[in-house]
Amino acid sequence: MPAKSKSQQQAAGIALAAKEGEKKVSDLKGPSKSMYKSMSEKELHDLAATKTKNKPDHKSDKD
Repeated sequence: MPAKSKSQQQAAGIALAAKEGEKKVSDLKGPSKSMYKSMSEKELHDLAATKTKNKPDHKSDKD
């Protein structure tokens, strides 16, 4: 599942870093915190690995 925006990709990357132990879970906020709780490491990796070319900064920018 590809990320729909740059901010979604960034939040997934932050959550993935926490899953891998590179970032403290207590430092997570907002979307990255909910992604950490609800998504597997593979799902987070797939979102974080999405290319950002031609993606809006935020999902609502595309509407």
